[in-house]
Amino acid sequence: MNYEAVLFDCDGVLADSEPITNGVLRAMLQESGWTLTLAECMRIFVGKAVKDEAALIEARTGQPLTEDWMVRFRERRNLGLMREVRPIRNVVEAVARIHAQHEGRIACASGADRFKVELQLEKCGLLPYFAGRIFSGHEMPRSKPAPDVYLAAAAALAVDPTRCAVVEDTVTGVTAGVAAGATVFGYSPPEAGHDAPDALRRAGAVEIFTDMAKLPGLLNLRAT
Repeated sequence: MNYEAVLFDCDGVLADSEPITNGVLRAMLQESGWTLTLAECMRIFVGKAVKDEAALIEARTGQPLTEDWMVRFRERRNLGLMREVRPIRNVVEAVARIHAQHEGRIACASGADRFKVELQLEKCGLLPYFAGRIFSGHEMPRSKPAPDVYLAAAAALAVDPTRCAVVEDTVTGVTAGVAAGATVFGYSPPEAGHDAPDALRRAGAVEIFTDMAKLPGLLNLRAT
């Protein structure tokens, strides 16, 4: 099967943002009474929308997760991202190749809010490849692990989801891609903050890779 489109997650796949976002989250949770290490925070929250974990946060802090708290979190997170976010190693070159191979039929389908996604893509030099093809889980009826954001991206590209390749780094995201009917490639570098290869395979990823430089070749290999 030849993949007619390639759909990318953003955080941890295109943008090396998870340590930044979770650093802010860890600090604010500590201010609210829940002390975590950065590694613990990432293990709990990577791949998930903070608002979707309200019950857990409220149980651990003993305080309601208010809209004001979420606004302050997003403000502090965005400042951190503007200062520090960088692209995942080798991803800019990989995306450029895949964009050319697929004649522009690529999209970014993220569980994050649109402002965050567009900010990160711009800071990472990736926005030209995805402009007009950015999809946010915040704008869907359901967030990942539901398939809604991937189904929306495939529909916008006029491609059957079963003919799409999805690139993900978390069990939550892999689950969403598989539920959409796509073929999922799991990115699992050795750095902290990404789900382990075995967990991605169990969730349904057909290939696990550790370096974005390998992705264009893997897509072609699997497509033959």
